[in-house]
Amino acid sequence: MQKYPVSPKVVKSLSLSTLQSVLQEVFGNGSTEEPFAHASFGALKDLKVGFEGKSMLVETVMDPTVPSEVQQETIRRYNSFLERATGYTAKERAKKLQQAAKKGGAEA
Repeated sequence: MQKYPVSPKVVKSLSLSTLQSVLQEVFGNGSTEEPFAHASFGALKDLKVGFEGKSMLVETVMDPTVPSEVQQETIRRYNSFLERATGYTAKERAKKLQQAAKKGGAEA
């Protein structure tokens, strides 16, 4: 399961219902099963999303047999979902994850 930081402006409104609505807007479907929201689209057999404190937890199950056009559209929508749900662009998320990794490495 991947852990993504959520921006302070978004964390205030973070809930399963908001995650489900973002999933529906981006992927066209979404459901909730406490404590996670689920969706599927294209190469994503299952996208499971939840939250823990100020972080969003994401687990994906992929289908590598889909055509490359479907893979590209899936990646585009997945990145759009992450940006809307976390409040950070892909570049900002990468920077935050690198900072978190450095902090974790310094403590070890």
